Amino acid sequence: MTGHLNVYGVYVPVLLVAMLAAYGAKSVIAAVLRRLGFYRWVWHPPLFNLALYILVLGALFNLVPRM
Repeated sequence: MTGHLNVYGVYVPVLLVAMLAAYGAKSVIAAVLRRLGFYRWVWHPPLFNLALYILVLGALFNLVPRM
């Protein structure tokens, strides 16, 4: 992995792509948890959402192959 993706001649950092994918995945997970009523048990929902985003981002970044 060089750290950049070539998208039609524009180099995009892999971390940016992982961050956007993690935000989308976090949004889906948060919507499911909200629908299930999980947030009734959470003390500080914005802090929980930040922690969830960081966990998803870390998981996605570890799945990216390294060269």
